[in-house]
Amino acid sequence: MVRRLIAERGLDPEQITGTGEDGRITRRDVMNTALGGAARSSAPAPPTPGPTAPAGTEAPAVQRGDEPVPFDNIRRRTAEHMVRSKSTSAHVYTSVEVDFERVEQVRAAHRAAWKASEGFSLTYLPFIARAFCDTVNDYPRVNASVGDDALVVHHDVHLSIAVDLDFEGLVAPVIRHADGKRLRQIARDVHDLATRARSRRLMPDEVLGGTFTITNPGPFGTYMTLPIINQPQVAILSTDGIKRRPVVVAGPTGDAIAIHHTGVLALAWDHRAFDGAYAAAFLRAMQTELEERDWEAELD
Repeated sequence: MVRRLIAERGLDPEQITGTGEDGRITRRDVMNTALGGAARSSAPAPPTPGPTAPAGTEAPAVQRGDEPVPFDNIRRRTAEHMVRSKSTSAHVYTSVEVDFERVEQVRAAHRAAWKASEGFSLTYLPFIARAFCDTVNDYPRVNASVGDDALVVHHDVHLSIAVDLDFEGLVAPVIRHADGKRLRQIARDVHDLATRARSRRLMPDEVLGGTFTITNPGPFGTYMTLPIINQPQVAILSTDGIKRRPVVVAGPTGDAIAIHHTGVLALAWDHRAFDGAYAAAFLRAMQTELEERDWEAELD
């Protein structure tokens, strides 16, 4: 890549000061020299084979005032994983709006006691994770991966939770056997894994073997996020912002307008694994679970 950049910009390698290991010239060195107006060689070296961008595209020209920011290892691996996923899976998106008012009432009733006993806040994410674990038994193809001319259905639920690393990349540590855990233990696992992920204290095997992923941009107030599938899984669920909104509710004397906490669940799924009716039915079942379950009993 460095040789190609030098050739494209007609630079003389002898005029570039290398700041890499053992004086090697880095991409940043080339960019800085190009922006600084270094002397151009009269006979540019031929570019090395192999494009650095997809066919039909070209690298953007670096203008004065631009700042090239090289990818670090986390950013590079995240980018490679996302590009590979888009080229592998037939991505489709389905969403549903959920009334979280029953969940919110339980959160409000237990907020202080939970924080005192657990040391962290009770968020919506553990409720959504628990609802997924209880729903996926009826829709097992959501918890699967695509093999050689076959769909491999995983009957154990190893739930990946996407964690942002200070806007520098993503990692998805795994809650093992999440389908065998109650809400309180799921909440503890989510908090523990996210905390250790952000402090770079995860063990390598803690990010492997996930069968389904939940990503949670909701704290940033998003409305609906269309995520990229975490390979080799076949689906990923985005939990977006939950806000107070007017809704129509059925009452003893007819319909009425009420203010409830609502939010969107968006599922990205692989059309190779199942079809739209299956994805829609799965989301409807999750919606029913979140809206109608006795969550108070779950925390007793």
